[in-house]
Amino acid sequence: MINVSTTDAVGLLELDRPDRRNALDVAQCRRIVEAVTGLVDGGVRAIVVTGSGSSFCSGADFGEVYTDGFRDALHAALRSVAGAPVPVVAAVNGPAIGAGTQLAIACDLRVAAPGAVFGVPTARIGLAVDPWTVRRLAQLSGGGTARAILVGCDRIGVDLAHARGLVDRLGERADALAWATELATLAPLTLRYNALALDRDDLADDDPALLAAFEDCWNSDDRHEGQQARLAGRSPIFHGR
Repeated sequence: MINVSTTDAVGLLELDRPDRRNALDVAQCRRIVEAVTGLVDGGVRAIVVTGSGSSFCSGADFGEVYTDGFRDALHAALRSVAGAPVPVVAAVNGPAIGAGTQLAIACDLRVAAPGAVFGVPTARIGLAVDPWTVRRLAQLSGGGTARAILVGCDRIGVDLAHARGLVDRLGERADALAWATELATLAPLTLRYNALALDRDDLADDDPALLAAFEDCWNSDDRHEGQQARLAGRSPIFHGR
């Protein structure tokens, strides 16, 4: 199960398999894709991903992880989160192991509660994560931490994860929702461009997609709105165009 709701232009996607500590199977991965698509189509300006109970996501469901369809379903879920055109915040309320860490790092930002733990122990079970996960983990937490997690099979607690940059803020679900509510008021085209430039460090400065996103910001109605709001001493109201 996945619980989906929307408040003040912020979508909440809650994994809800407490009996399996929110482990991901094929059906759950497909539900993530459907939930993200539905929230974006519904006009949300930010999304929070979290888990019910005491776990964020304990990883892949071992009843399906070795099946032919699981890997494709997981990658589709991760791509839907990482590729969402709005900011996605992970409210990591507890352990995020294996696919749980992958889901957390697919989000743009991470807020973690005291019980959060990260780890990718694939070497203990003879599996492997895709290259995107390896590079993304290194990009967020640094090469040393990524090696400790992937090669050393270390589990990283919330304080160390915060110190290393894997976690952006310490807090609970309410803190993640408050941050997402703030993000929902910011200029969507600017946020989209910033995320593209950060996530796609393989793009050259003159890449057409990067340049187009950059020019969209400067040529947008939102740029004019930001200017007018500043002159008037009021908060801007952005529409993403």
